[in-house]
Amino acid sequence: MSRFISRSVEETTEFAKEYARSLQAGDVVVLDGEMGAGKTAFAKGVAAGLGIEDEVTSPTYAYMNDYDGRLFHYDCYRIESIEQAQNLGLADYFYVGGVCLVEWAQNIAPLLPKKIKRVVIKKIGDGQREIEY
Repeated sequence: MSRFISRSVEETTEFAKEYARSLQAGDVVVLDGEMGAGKTAFAKGVAAGLGIEDEVTSPTYAYMNDYDGRLFHYDCYRIESIEQAQNLGLADYFYVGGVCLVEWAQNIAPLLPKKIKRVVIKKIGDGQREIEY
């Protein structure tokens, strides 16, 4: 894995904007990191890099936000079972041709496609983050 050290939310967003250029339709990216690590900031950067102008917000209560069918941003923190995720149809979006960003993916691990990309964001200091990709 490669590493990038971000010194601010803005640097995380800019890095993710560049990272988006490596993504293709159908890619599923698991975003790992503790609460407050910067996963949503990363998602905002990916959206910008994909040319999405809508405001990107955390889908904590919606489970998944759809941005023009080009980006699907998941927050599976509140998913309590695989059955719940299946009933919500979350796995269906992995196969419709958009980029999927999945936070708290461990809660739906059996539903993830075999081929995924992983980004790990770790707090390493005041405002600093280590991003492994």
